[in-house]
Amino acid sequence: MTEVNFHTGMADPLDYACRLLRKAQRSGAGVVVAGDPGLLDRLDALLWSFEPLEFIPHVRLRGGLVPAAHGVATPIWLTDDPREAPHHEVLVNLGPGVSAGFEGFQRLFELVGIEPAERDAGRRRWQHFKARGYPVVHQEVGG
Repeated sequence: MTEVNFHTGMADPLDYACRLLRKAQRSGAGVVVAGDPGLLDRLDALLWSFEPLEFIPHVRLRGGLVPAAHGVATPIWLTDDPREAPHHEVLVNLGPGVSAGFEGFQRLFELVGIEPAERDAGRRRWQHFKARGYPVVHQEVGG
């Protein structure tokens, strides 16, 4: 069963995602990030400039496209549909809804910002997982 982790209360979920992805990359974990295409495009740009002297290797895969063979080994995938990613270790959801195919991943991180719409969407996702018997771990991160 997928381990579900909610990280809540961050003022800037994309900045938090960059730090989380940097930590995952350093640990050698394979990570897939799901969310709305526009948000993933913004994250893609941030990962190039997040740290001036450090690059976080990643691939941006748009829905319906086939990944390039040389990109399959890349540890971080930003994709419109997480089921299309080559690895299923960790899924990070930045979107308002439950990610398609989340149950195929070992771990799921739900990132929830402080904006009212984000909190409301996060509560709906929490209820979705709890109603289906998933153990949910919560971490208030603030900032």
